[in-house]
Amino acid sequence: MSRLARTFAGLRRRGARALIPYFTAGDPSLDITRQLVLEAARGGADLVELGVPFSDPLADGPVIQRASQRALAAGVSLARVLELARAVQGAITIPIVLLTYYNPVHAFGLKAFTHGAVEAGVDGVIVADLPPEEAGPLAADARAAGLDLIHLVAPTSPPERVRLIARKSRGFIYFVSLTGVTGARATLPPDLAENRRQLRAVTTKPVCVGFGISTPEQVAAMAPHADGVIVGSAIVRLVEARATSDRLVPEVGAFIAALKAPLRSQP
Repeated sequence: MSRLARTFAGLRRRGARALIPYFTAGDPSLDITRQLVLEAARGGADLVELGVPFSDPLADGPVIQRASQRALAAGVSLARVLELARAVQGAITIPIVLLTYYNPVHAFGLKAFTHGAVEAGVDGVIVADLPPEEAGPLAADARAAGLDLIHLVAPTSPPERVRLIARKSRGFIYFVSLTGVTGARATLPPDLAENRRQLRAVTTKPVCVGFGISTPEQVAAMAPHADGVIVGSAIVRLVEARATSDRLVPEVGAFIAALKAPLRSQP
């Protein structure tokens, strides 16, 4: 059983749900990202998602696009993100998941990436632009290395494709709450609960909901329908706004603690 699987099994036993904060690695610096990951763990995060900066992040909205551009301008690469993961692995006990695109992984080399990620303490990887139908080579190397390859399912996915994604995904299934790119939303889709029920009907694997979730109230609304909630753009936007403040890390920590509060106990 992988560390991700153990984490979700433990949460289920406690009747709790996972909070998964997302950080763009290297924004505003790799050292501050390291501090933010440590603070997230202290604030109650159950795992952390590190975004690998990429020049053409098709799934991301303007907030994360800007963060990626800043990190790339500072020289952040996939290799340096793995160094960051290695630097925090001894200081936290929660799993680390990378979110990346296929180009950096392919350029790095599939075997080199999967083995390097596991050696750095990474537990799983989400490749946003790699559909499961084309993921065979990476999936084989990831499985051999002990790295969970996590797939995304969209609200528009037909039933047969939902079943395929549920079968192929390891660690958890990333359920995209809405059509479009990442970014905080004032409201969430009214059919989200029904879409989530349809996915639960074909799998017992953990399902985590992301895209558009930005407030503790929205997290609370999602909690009954998911095994975990992913919050990205709202955190990255806060990092952007407080980038030069010495209050950046504690303010992000306080926000993460507020997001976690409604997930601590669920029926």
